[in-house]
Amino acid sequence: MHLPLNALRAFEVSARHLSFTRAASELNVTQTAISQQVRNLEDRMGVALFRRLPRGLALTDEGQALLPTLSDAFDRMAQVLAQVGDARPREVLTVGVVGTFAVGWLMPRLRDFQQAHGFVDLRLLTNNNRVDIAGEGLDYAIRFGDGAWHGTKAELLLAGPLSPLCAPALASRLRRPEDLAGQVLLRSYRTDEWEAWFAQAGLRCPVIRGVVFDSSLTLAEAAAQGAGVALLPACMFGRELQQGRLVRPFEQEIERGAYWLARLSSKQPTPAMQVFRDWLVRTAAL
Repeated sequence: MHLPLNALRAFEVSARHLSFTRAASELNVTQTAISQQVRNLEDRMGVALFRRLPRGLALTDEGQALLPTLSDAFDRMAQVLAQVGDARPREVLTVGVVGTFAVGWLMPRLRDFQQAHGFVDLRLLTNNNRVDIAGEGLDYAIRFGDGAWHGTKAELLLAGPLSPLCAPALASRLRRPEDLAGQVLLRSYRTDEWEAWFAQAGLRCPVIRGVVFDSSLTLAEAAAQGAGVALLPACMFGRELQQGRLVRPFEQEIERGAYWLARLSSKQPTPAMQVFRDWLVRTAAL
């Protein structure tokens, strides 16, 4: 069945607005033209797509079935046309990202950036927060810390307070912060975190003999599997908390740093760097 593209577009816009008048405004044509295109489409298909009501439109079952497919198709066409129409040459952008941020925040949002900026050939290199921007040839590094790294210009993205997280079975045995003293406390390579957490809770830090991890991702996985309690940035493990693999038994948290976007002070931003920075800062602020 050969159906006119203009008629399909007229139906899709009318169905979104449930109004021929609003569809005509969006497509910059007359209301009569929209109505006629939709009527011709219905005649060709042999089904009614709308019920014409005194005060607007209502989709029929056939119209409701057609709308999602058409909307998706027009969205995809717009994305491809935007990429094809971008005359800028593709530009490689190499970003080093601490693994926790990459998995917990960046990956779920990365598709939006790629769709909006097709000319950027993004290369992501994950790390455990120990990175040499110059030595590794990075345009940017997304790091956790205080933002004071020699020779770099850093811009704050997100706070990352640390909270105790553990498996549900272990959390059921924790009623008060004092109960942590009898548990295995897993550690990162930043050795003073548990001491700072207990101090803020007004408690003496117990002797800690838990395993030391060089990555918050493996630290979180160990906690989820019941190996002990870990101090982690809960904002980066929302999926695990929502799924119930990790539980936050106490609200007490400590500030030991934040996530920053850093580049060499001597490096002038390229177009790809600028659009990535603008998108990242804007999205982090939402």
